[in-house]
Amino acid sequence: MSMATRTHAQSPALHVADSHDLIRVHGARVNNLSDVSVELPKRRLTVFTGVSGSGKSSLVFGTIAAESQRLINETYSAFVQGFMPTLARPEVDVLDGLTTAIIVDQERLGANPRSTVGTVTDTNAMLRILFSRLGQPHIGSPQAFSFNVASISGAGAVTLERGGKTVKERRSFSITGGMCPRCEGRGTVSDIDLTQLYDDSKSLAEGAFTIPGWKSDSFWTVRVYAESGFVDPNKPIRKYTEKELNDFLYKEPVKVKVDGVNLTYEGLIPKIQKSFLSKDKEGMQPHIRAFVDRAVTFTACPECGGTRLSEAARSSKIKGISIADVCTMQISDLAEWVRGLDEPSVAPLLAALLQILDSFVEVGLGYLSLDRSSGTLSGGEAQRTKMIRHLGSSLTDVTYVFDEPTTGLHPHDIQRMNDLLLRLRDKGNTVLVVEHEPETIAIADHVVDLGPGAGTAGGAVCFEGTVEGLRASGTITGRHLDDRAALKETVRTPTGTLEIRGATTHNLRDVDVDIPLGVLCVVTGVAGSGKSSLVHGSLPHLSGPAGAGVVSIDQGAIRGSRRSNPATYTGLLDPIRKAFAKANGVKPALFSANSEGACPNCNGAGVIYTDLAMMAGVATTCEECEGKRFQASVLDHHLGGRDISEVLAMSVTEAEEFFGAGEARTPAAHAILDRLADVGLGYLSLGQPLTTLSGGERQRLKLATRMAEKGGVYVLDEPTTGLHLADVEQLLGLLDRLVDSGKSVIVIEHHQAVMAHADWIVDLGPGAGHDGGRIVFEGTPADLVAARSTLTGEHLAAYVGA
Repeated sequence: MSMATRTHAQSPALHVADSHDLIRVHGARVNNLSDVSVELPKRRLTVFTGVSGSGKSSLVFGTIAAESQRLINETYSAFVQGFMPTLARPEVDVLDGLTTAIIVDQERLGANPRSTVGTVTDTNAMLRILFSRLGQPHIGSPQAFSFNVASISGAGAVTLERGGKTVKERRSFSITGGMCPRCEGRGTVSDIDLTQLYDDSKSLAEGAFTIPGWKSDSFWTVRVYAESGFVDPNKPIRKYTEKELNDFLYKEPVKVKVDGVNLTYEGLIPKIQKSFLSKDKEGMQPHIRAFVDRAVTFTACPECGGTRLSEAARSSKIKGISIADVCTMQISDLAEWVRGLDEPSVAPLLAALLQILDSFVEVGLGYLSLDRSSGTLSGGEAQRTKMIRHLGSSLTDVTYVFDEPTTGLHPHDIQRMNDLLLRLRDKGNTVLVVEHEPETIAIADHVVDLGPGAGTAGGAVCFEGTVEGLRASGTITGRHLDDRAALKETVRTPTGTLEIRGATTHNLRDVDVDIPLGVLCVVTGVAGSGKSSLVHGSLPHLSGPAGAGVVSIDQGAIRGSRRSNPATYTGLLDPIRKAFAKANGVKPALFSANSEGACPNCNGAGVIYTDLAMMAGVATTCEECEGKRFQASVLDHHLGGRDISEVLAMSVTEAEEFFGAGEARTPAAHAILDRLADVGLGYLSLGQPLTTLSGGERQRLKLATRMAEKGGVYVLDEPTTGLHLADVEQLLGLLDRLVDSGKSVIVIEHHQAVMAHADWIVDLGPGAGHDGGRIVFEGTPADLVAARSTLTGEHLAAYVGA
């Protein structure tokens, strides 16, 4: 197929005379890829399309980018490789013409409380140097402005050679850091609500503790307090003396003996802080997370005002502005402040700093501030933050790999993102993009469309060539490329109203708005306009008028190991195990590969992992269970003629039929399978590891799981993320069913098809950051299109052809 045809917006005609101008992939078999072979032109923009789960990420990230990174790692010494992640060679016959791959994906930036937008982009490092040079009064080196460096002083012995003799001298030292001593550079201090830890009207012997998991007979928790000798276990806590209460709550760690066992006793408050507050909340069990949310409140540090910095660091200023002030500024404003600094002595530093700040504005993140915690960024914001590092790079002839770079972008911002992708290409780089957005597919030099379906029904190349060729190809993507949704002829009548008054979260400007209930309400606006602040900031107020509470489904990642799969994550495995147990008269635990039924040779993993130190580890199928994960005796038990391994190998669609009728009929399992099919995951196998799912699949799996919860209001945050054009219609059908069943559905969304399908739209803006935070429109989609008074209205009007 000719690759010389180009649209006017694309690069000059390709001349691929030899293999040096191509990345060649032959026989790729990673995940669901079925012997895929493609030849990708270098120094061009190639977009990979196809339904979610068709194999796009497996080809781009799992094959091309993974092998590039593995080969780069092999250039380091064995010693250095020992400290790097080990990467196995992808399953592929031929992979050549690779260049260095730089992956710019949507993986969230770490939730470390010390990590901010400024630290992850090195902007803070530059500002610290700037203030150490120009700040008045001068307080020291750059580390004096770092909230991650504490000020410490002390003395120690040093060994010196003097006159041929070895002598020891005691010398004092001091390190001046910028960390606030009260909050230790976190910006917040925690306060624990003691009423959530215990009932003070009871004694320890009467079960006063209300902390999840603290059983009355446990050595490590309750008994160490009751039998420590520091408090009377039979006295109600409210009657403790001042000393008893202090020992109970705050005592330093000491050794005690309980039933002849040496244990460590420490006050309840430090124990709770170590047990719960030092851990990542996302990884907690739901009931533990709920306890932490109830028991712990975080407030801005009273000493540093939430800036994380010491008084000395805040006292040094440039033109009356401290580094704390700078970090709280909106980045677009900060760029203007830096532009106004005229100091020849630090000119190169100012130029580099300005380049990074302007890049933030360029990728549509000018509304952020440098002190924003990196863990609070959405997937799209995180990807664009990573992109900033590369915009000013002098590297050429590298391969940039993007995972749906338009995620989280309003239609108004997509053209700007397209320009950045083209700019990277025009510097002589190969740009590979996984994308569903038609506006970004349209600028491709080359398109690879995978499918035709998802999972086992995908993994093949359906089309390779130009955008015009894709349109005419007849593939699912080609047929839907020019899809345009129509405005609804009639909209639903609200059953009630949720009143939000005086909302001021983040950039919201004392917002008053009425959210209609019993309908599909879509909240729109450019990135950073205040959509999430309005909806999520108002969640605590939703449960009253809405009835039975709120079910919030955000874009947070699913946590799970390679042992986790759709059956375990959704709770589907529980009714399946019980059905097998009942049919065979044995224990349910036998039908879990993570419990009693596990193959003893591979411990239920199905494969044997061999660690080869600095070389890539090897995974081989377990010979004893042949990858089925279960003991042979377990597979002798059947339900409806199938053993447990055969059931876990079924797709959702097959299992839905299997558990819907006959001997295997299991209503509890069937209900969960129905929800999985509802969100378009009918092709997934029940036992497929979660680690192999794409971003779109993970989000829809979470949606299917949360749908089981009882709630009057469903709040969804960009549910079209990762969805193919053909799947958006199915999602709209699901949202309709939720509303028609009596739910109120509030959706934060940029996709025009969802806007057009709404009963009511709340549009925020007009811009981002301090240029946003206001309601610029409330009404029906038809009224929004007719008014054309906002950016959203203009783009929706163009989309529906009005």
